[in-house]
Amino acid sequence: MEAANDVRLPRVSIEYCTKCRWMLRAAWMGQELLTTFDTLIGELAIIPGSAAVFRVKVNDATIWDRKEKGRFPEVKELKQLIRDIIAPDMSLGHSDRKKPEKPVEEENKDQVCKTCVE
Repeated sequence: MEAANDVRLPRVSIEYCTKCRWMLRAAWMGQELLTTFDTLIGELAIIPGSAAVFRVKVNDATIWDRKEKGRFPEVKELKQLIRDIIAPDMSLGHSDRKKPEKPVEEENKDQVCKTCVE
């Protein structure tokens, strides 16, 4: 039983489309997050979904939705977004450096799901 003064660590969830076969991407990103935030994340959930979903949440707040953004997150972006919520003062080392952005059309070439209709 938890003591009343225990602070619950955040829950991170990654919901992915099973028809699009994005499980490995979700698992890889989850592994990267657990490696970076090993003692700062209380739970990581990989949730099977459908309809071309790829959504990342911290607790109940959506921090990335592939349909809204039009692309998958870069791992560095995801780490920065999660860090900003759960450990704002934490340095991510080389992941904090910015790189020039590619045009959205170029990024989205390989992200079209032929199985799911969006």
